[in-house]
Amino acid sequence: MSRRVPGIRTALALALTPLLTLTASFALAGRAAAADQYTVTALKFTVRAGGRDCAVDADLYRPAGVDRAHPAPAVMATNGFGGSKSDGSTDAIGRTFARRGYVGLVYSGLGFGKSGCLISLDDPDIDAAAASGLADFLAGTRAADDGTRADFVTLDAKGDPRVGMIGGSYGGAVQLATAAVDHRVDALVPMVTWHDLAYSLAPNDGGSVPGVFKWQWTNGFYLMGETQPLTVPGLDPTRINSLACVHFVSEACALIRTLNSGNYPAKPMADVLGYAHSVSPVSYLNRVEAPTLLVQGQADSLFNLNEATATYRTLKAQGTTTKMIWQSWGHSGGVAAGELDLSQGDLESSYAGRRIAAWFDRYLRGRTNVDTGPAFAYYRDWITDPADIYATADQLPVPDEKLYLSGDGKLVDDRAKVARGSREYTNRPVPTSHSENSLSGMTGLPDPAPYDTRGTCLGWTGPPLNRPTDVVGAPRATLKVVSPAARRVQNSGDAADNLVLFAKLYDLAPDGTATLVHRLVAPVRIPDVTKSFTVTLPGIVHRFAKGHRLRFVIAASDDAYTGNRGIKPVTVVSSPRDTGVLELPVVAD
Repeated sequence: MSRRVPGIRTALALALTPLLTLTASFALAGRAAAADQYTVTALKFTVRAGGRDCAVDADLYRPAGVDRAHPAPAVMATNGFGGSKSDGSTDAIGRTFARRGYVGLVYSGLGFGKSGCLISLDDPDIDAAAASGLADFLAGTRAADDGTRADFVTLDAKGDPRVGMIGGSYGGAVQLATAAVDHRVDALVPMVTWHDLAYSLAPNDGGSVPGVFKWQWTNGFYLMGETQPLTVPGLDPTRINSLACVHFVSEACALIRTLNSGNYPAKPMADVLGYAHSVSPVSYLNRVEAPTLLVQGQADSLFNLNEATATYRTLKAQGTTTKMIWQSWGHSGGVAAGELDLSQGDLESSYAGRRIAAWFDRYLRGRTNVDTGPAFAYYRDWITDPADIYATADQLPVPDEKLYLSGDGKLVDDRAKVARGSREYTNRPVPTSHSENSLSGMTGLPDPAPYDTRGTCLGWTGPPLNRPTDVVGAPRATLKVVSPAARRVQNSGDAADNLVLFAKLYDLAPDGTATLVHRLVAPVRIPDVTKSFTVTLPGIVHRFAKGHRLRFVIAASDDAYTGNRGIKPVTVVSSPRDTGVLELPVVAD
């Protein structure tokens, strides 16, 4: 039974990974029990990153018996956004891998904890440069600020340590950035992280113009970063930019200001989104050579499964060794019994944990006979046998089953069954649809069930299913809308004038209960309403049970995102020869 992760502060700070927060007593007990297994040494480093000297606060985990004569490979990790090396899950990574015989180096990312410099969104020229400086320490070619040196890490060559990286969200993207600038990194396990921040923060699942601002998630992280000078006493002055932009690099602040302004002139918007794009894996994956095990969460409206899919396909196409796991949990919760929980220091009790252990055994310990598992695996919440809860495949499913949008509001399986007809909805000055309150955990407010207000959405519903239908991957819809009001302003020069809509897929139970799968929606800003467009919905893993019905919906708004500027009625016309198509990636049971 999955549940929503409580405590968004923890979730945001730790990348919302159930590398879950340890209680203080558990942490102390763990350290005491392991005192004879490894030592922990607090270290400070001064690294050059982005043209500045930045202090890095780190902990070195050294297993008992590891020395110059008996070296061991190393694992590096850093925190999720808002956290530090001392967070329960981040600290647990050091302990977990030290118990497995790896040297651990866990550090607070730039701008967090007691590390210096500004938050720069895992910029490869800044955050990755800092991580590369720590790799120099593991290689034995530089010392910590107190003179401590490491001469007990396995080397591939002089100055080249055998080192892997693991971590979630903000601590996930930095791995790819580091591997792009430093090819000494030998293995990566990025978890619940992004492919392109331009998509993450302002997704457009159906067009080329700037996307739809994901204001709740984005401003939650932004405020967490900007308020750190108020909550951290004696803050390192290198972590303060200016009164206008306190804790982030200026480019990141410009991005947030533009997104919040609601005005998206084409060229300036492209410039600002260009920064988000430039610091994202999408812009540098061609330089990543390290074997990469991607772990992404099915319950994640911040960084959905499409992000990991894009990274996976890019790495695969260029010949980089890569595999991918879709686990149950992500930034939006979804923690299920038996799933990976690194805070417990146990990799062997979960599918993802065993895969991670094998990945590092293969690429850090050099155990070539270790099976690292299938190319693709995904969690199935409808399976009760823990031994069978993950399904595997040699490749990702693609949309292969078509349904057609009939003029009478039905989803039909044959174009010839499409009824002629047209239906209309219109938006209102305020949001009238709800998918989620992204920050419900932080605010403590309840998150009501998803809803759509009559007259502000259109839906197409299929017949009761005569068999269970398993959808694994990203559904896709192609349709055309008519909106004279949107057409009149779509060439205004401001992308904010373009029509916005939200596509989503519901599961209707026989009793009428509607479930928006993982509360995921596909925002679309349509560049030209005179042309058809294709919407790629967020990837899902979901069984539509026998007797249930699929319902595809387009809505005028969603209160987790910005919406339409002005009132723009929308009409959808259907006929057998010209109608919308919903494509589903359906897999055999």
